[in-house]
Amino acid sequence: MIKFDGKKTGIFAAGVAFGTAGIKILTSKDAKKFYTNCTAAVLRAKSCVMKTASTIQENAEDIYAEAQQINEDREAAEEVVEDTAEDTTDFREEKEETTEEGSEE
Repeated sequence: MIKFDGKKTGIFAAGVAFGTAGIKILTSKDAKKFYTNCTAAVLRAKSCVMKTASTIQENAEDIYAEAQQINEDREAAEEVVEDTAEDTTDFREEKEETTEEGSEE
């Protein structure tokens, strides 16, 4: 013979009733309105995050372009300094050669 435990049967019945009520609550108009409002809030947040990300990306591109320009200017200035140093060295060598030739005579 099968014994029925009243306590376990009551808990099972309450679970079924709660589950059924829960499904009805989750599918009600109020719940749908709540879900819609939550989804709208998420979409607004997404829009805000995308605007911020776009601004950050634009700023990063500006910073990158300015950094490249600074490096190009610095390289150009170094080339001028190197060219000037080479010209000075050539002048000194020519002067030394001239001085040596003059002292041999």
